[in-house]
Amino acid sequence: MKNPLLAEFTSPFESAPFHLLKNDHFLPAIEEAIKLAKADVEKIKSESVPTFQNTLEALDRSGKKLNVISAVFFNLNSAETNDEIQKLAREISPLLTEYSNDILLDQDLFQRVATVFNEKETLKLTEEQKTLLEKTYKSFVRNGANLSPEDAEKLRTIDQELAQLSLKFGENILAETNKYVHLIENEAEIDGLPEGIKEAAAQIAEEKGHPGKWAFTLDYPSYIPAMTYAKNRELRKRLFLAYNTKSSKGDELDNQEIIKNLLKLRHARANLLGYASHADFVLEERMAKSPHAVLEFLESLLLKAKPKAEKEVLEVAEFAKKLDGLENLERWDFAFYSELLKKEKYALDDELLRPYFKLENVIEGVFQTAGKLFGITFQPNSDIPVYHPDVTAYEVKDRNGMHLAVFYADFFPRSGKRNGAWMTSFKGQRTENGLEQRPHVSIVCNFTKPTKSKPSLLTFNEVTTLFHEFGHALHGMLARGTYESLTGTSVYWDFVELPSQIFENWCYEKECLDLFAKHYETGEKIPEELIEKIKNASNFQQGYMTMRQISFALLDMAYHSQDPSPIADVRKFEEAVMQKTDLLPRVEGTMASTSFSHIFQGGYSSGYYSYKWAEVLDADAFELFLEKGVFDQETASSFEKNILSAGGTAHPSILYRRFRGREPKPEALLKRSGLISA
Repeated sequence: MKNPLLAEFTSPFESAPFHLLKNDHFLPAIEEAIKLAKADVEKIKSESVPTFQNTLEALDRSGKKLNVISAVFFNLNSAETNDEIQKLAREISPLLTEYSNDILLDQDLFQRVATVFNEKETLKLTEEQKTLLEKTYKSFVRNGANLSPEDAEKLRTIDQELAQLSLKFGENILAETNKYVHLIENEAEIDGLPEGIKEAAAQIAEEKGHPGKWAFTLDYPSYIPAMTYAKNRELRKRLFLAYNTKSSKGDELDNQEIIKNLLKLRHARANLLGYASHADFVLEERMAKSPHAVLEFLESLLLKAKPKAEKEVLEVAEFAKKLDGLENLERWDFAFYSELLKKEKYALDDELLRPYFKLENVIEGVFQTAGKLFGITFQPNSDIPVYHPDVTAYEVKDRNGMHLAVFYADFFPRSGKRNGAWMTSFKGQRTENGLEQRPHVSIVCNFTKPTKSKPSLLTFNEVTTLFHEFGHALHGMLARGTYESLTGTSVYWDFVELPSQIFENWCYEKECLDLFAKHYETGEKIPEELIEKIKNASNFQQGYMTMRQISFALLDMAYHSQDPSPIADVRKFEEAVMQKTDLLPRVEGTMASTSFSHIFQGGYSSGYYSYKWAEVLDADAFELFLEKGVFDQETASSFEKNILSAGGTAHPSILYRRFRGREPKPEALLKRSGLISA
């Protein structure tokens, strides 16, 4: 039988044939797809006179099969991995790095691109075509096309090592997370935990072969509720220490040496390409443009947030002392007493809200919100193959009932899935010879699983997470462009969070909550006073949370904006950087760096600041919806046209001005966060 990855996909909408795939299909498929992609490139090089069409367009459309196969493989490596897939990743990753370098260091191909680039003023190119030309030319230059043969070989070696180290970093964290289980035999030790959380802990224990006990893991739906509700301070401390020492124990899963090597290689790569640091290299292609601009942005936020954050921490410390006589508030105490304080101040806690946020209802609410804004509908389609029984596939249709996208939803933790939540793409959108390829996108989360007596009931934070990832998915699903490398989420990194973060805003609006927030037992709509409490509590500890984001962003910049070779001790370096943002005593032996996947495994190196940067954009953009109406069709249509559908077809500053009519202003975010008075 032919390898299903190399055959034409015959599943509905040419979706990935997960039901036919075996692990041993991947490596031969990748190897064959690389040959096909190289043949595409050779054909481009054989053309006589370089033109935009036979070089730039052809290059953008080359390697289609390879793009799809590698997307399937690496998405599985994040969402449904195992030892065999991880071993394959270590074999496949260098092949793809080598292929990418073969393209970007091909002098004959670069000369063709450069010829067209140098003639750009005489060519009658559309805005989208100009963007593709500039992006492609820069991509070659920024990846070594101007290097000497000797330096090009050095670059190849560096890129291979970086790919392997990044994979190993993620594997170590997943292994650490999967191996940790804390068992409890006496129910008194989990006093304070809501019944649903206790039941989930009992279910985990039973699944792990310990019926009649309660088990806690380092997966978010297990760890976070324990830290928030467990009265047992020792339990909180034990879990906190386990969570915050991941991959830092000096054993085979330790990431400290990996971090040092990653940093040195990134710096060496940047130097080789003529940049002062990795951050200088990365930020050249960001809205922020330079490390100086990022640090200036973070410092300006720090100035506003720190006084508020210090007051918030003091308030929690005084509350804990008054309530329980606690003399020293520690990091494992903060979430617990914050939740009690929030309950006292706003008569609101997550357990009061959970019954109104049954997962299936929230999913339907997300779909309805998207429908009211953009006219799209979602239909479950069991004929579309999925990679795990927990995954649901949907066909998405536009307002005219035409096929728009395939959407996969994957919501529960399991041993083969990394922590956190993310959106990803199996296939992008493009138009070729008048025919359009519509996108296939997925969101992956780790929400509380249903138990024997209760459905999956989300915290409000999980509701906003679902809306956030769905905002990314909308960016992919509503893409309308010609070139796949410019559509969907293929935008500047500090712009990519705008669609996701703006979508969270609807969670706080009555018109939106009324669509889906209803009690899972009685069907009663969420009371208006609860919605008011959610709004009133939305600024609760915004100073503290802003400081937390700033601390990670500053750590990221400290690692990447200077020569990292003096870093002998990762823990000491982190402590020195975080000192000015620390609001609670540091805990001996803990650190964030060794499990900071965003910057050492994901694509956020020198980019963690982008969450706060995009918050400025989203608060400013949503202000227009608040002025016109949260479901105003004219505003929604403009946002769809200029932001969601436009992808990366023009510079994000241009796209934002087209939507908003002006540059973004930070005041909306500062007001929303309570950092300045409204």
